[in-house]
Amino acid sequence: MKHKRLKPFPKDFLWGASSSAYQVEGASLEDGKGPSCQDVKEIPEGTSDLKVCADQYHRYKEDIALMAEMGFKSYRFSIAWTRILPKGTGEVNPKGIEYYNNLINECLKYGIEPIITMFHFDMPATLDERGSWGNPDSVQWFVDFARILYENYGDRVKYWLTINEQNVLTLSGPVIGTLHLPENCTNVLKEIYQQNHHMLVAQAKAMVLCHEMLPNAKIGPAPNISLVYPATCKPEDVIAAQNFNAIRNWLYLDMAVYGIYNAIVWSWLEENDATPTFVPGDKEAMKNAHPDFIGFNYYNTATVAASDLDAAEETALMGDQQSGREMAGIFKQVDNPNLPKTEFGWEIDPVGFRATTREMYSRYHLPLLVTENGLGAYDTLTEDGKVHDAYRIHYYQDHIRQIQESISDGTEFLGYNPWSAIDLISTHEGMVKRYGFIYVDRDEFDLKTLDRFRKDSFYWYKKVIASNGEDLSE
Repeated sequence: MKHKRLKPFPKDFLWGASSSAYQVEGASLEDGKGPSCQDVKEIPEGTSDLKVCADQYHRYKEDIALMAEMGFKSYRFSIAWTRILPKGTGEVNPKGIEYYNNLINECLKYGIEPIITMFHFDMPATLDERGSWGNPDSVQWFVDFARILYENYGDRVKYWLTINEQNVLTLSGPVIGTLHLPENCTNVLKEIYQQNHHMLVAQAKAMVLCHEMLPNAKIGPAPNISLVYPATCKPEDVIAAQNFNAIRNWLYLDMAVYGIYNAIVWSWLEENDATPTFVPGDKEAMKNAHPDFIGFNYYNTATVAASDLDAAEETALMGDQQSGREMAGIFKQVDNPNLPKTEFGWEIDPVGFRATTREMYSRYHLPLLVTENGLGAYDTLTEDGKVHDAYRIHYYQDHIRQIQESISDGTEFLGYNPWSAIDLISTHEGMVKRYGFIYVDRDEFDLKTLDRFRKDSFYWYKKVIASNGEDLSE
């Protein structure tokens, strides 16, 4: 559908950007913080560790002031579980409570709405030793953590997100350092989807608890949703696309919104003797949860073709979200020849952004909050302190236009919080892969000054926000 006149962005649209604690804060074991899985995992060769990151822990006032200068209406960030509970359970760390109180208050001082992610790839290391999400007790661990957050910050925080990219954790967990399989595991698929089940129940109970404790707050999931295209109009390719859409996307949103397992996925798990075990109360807990909105991360779409039953059977896990993979008789991921790629090999599909949001809204009829979307690139700081990132501006121009197209299609949006507010450590590629509107003066291993510099995209985004999305020109 082509629109002659586009509808405007809502007047209270939450323009902002995102980060996560383990990638931006640094101070990884300071002021009583315990180690998370990110602090003890093996760092990819040639990339930096997470001890300092962008040092936001010590520079949050400067960073929030820069966000305010851009005109942010919201800042989506995560709370490090082990900064609040150093051992994951038990004793609360008052210094951790104090830090996030300060961060939240600093946001509110400038009229910036804090949007808090409760879990962003940083399971406490002590809980990993106790089985992580594979331990049925993990449901209660998460609910107890959520309760502490609601008690301490619920008087000021209106928007909550449960688990960041649970679907990517399930499909790529070991790559991120967050999914642990027990030794001598005989049915990997069953183990993975049992852990996934514990996360789904934990999320549901945290949503119910939020509504009980904070009746004026809003809460939602934050999966990575990426519409899957069939490679051709062959019916077999369409079935493959439906299969991967169910496994990659709808499983997580069907459960979050309706409290039921997606039928295609459940059938696939049944066929592989991999259905999760329910304990008493799980079914009711999942049915009782009702998100107020859908938070989601979007970077690209996926394209698949049919896979033969006799194809080599792959493990249930894959690499990053752009990795091609094949599951025998289910789907085979292929490149889309119609799409350009980033310097890091990720396909760029702004029209797919519109297609993804239209599909989500038509399935779930809940407002959408974009919690990540962005371009990782090699940025260069000039001698006079500039970063000319026209490529990032072009990326955002194209994607923001497609949000407005989707709004004009009837989709309801709450806001846009792309990745990322400030340069931070990429999970796979370290510091060289930069996403921020704000440049941080450090290299992979040389911390340099850690000073902040406004990129060209900083000034451009400031103008976009000031015009409420009307002025996208460079």
